[in-house]
Amino acid sequence: MSPVIRYLQSLNTGKIVLWCYLIWYLVTVFYRFDPAPALWLNSLGISAVVGMALLLSVTGPLKQPLDPWQTFRLFLIPFCVSSFSSLIKGHGYLLVFPAAWDELLFSCGACGVFLSIVFMLKYLAKFNYKKEA
Repeated sequence: MSPVIRYLQSLNTGKIVLWCYLIWYLVTVFYRFDPAPALWLNSLGISAVVGMALLLSVTGPLKQPLDPWQTFRLFLIPFCVSSFSSLIKGHGYLLVFPAAWDELLFSCGACGVFLSIVFMLKYLAKFNYKKEA
C-alpha cells in the first residue's frame, strides 16, 4: 500500500483540520498572489520571531523533543497567517471568507474533495480490517 494512502488513513481530526487550513491558504494564494518581495519578507520575519517564541514555549528540559515536522509547523503557521492577512487586505473578506463566490466555492470544494478522499480511505481501511478479521 502507498505511504500516502497509509498517511491519509492515519490522520487524526486535528491534522485533518490543519490540512484543510493549508488548502484554504493555498487557494487564497492562488487567487490573490502578490509578487511584492516586502510582503513575503515581512511574513518570513514574523514567522521567525513568532515561530521561535512558539518553539521556546513548547520545548525545555522537562518537555519531550519535537519531531522535525512539528518544528516546521511552528514556523509555517505564522508565515501563512501573516501572508494571508496581507493578501486579503482590501479584497472584501469577511473573517477568512472571500467576497468572490468563485473563490469561496473553490476553497470549499478543494477542502471537500480532500475530506472526501480521507474519509473514503478511512472507511475502506476499516472495511478491509473487518474483512480480514
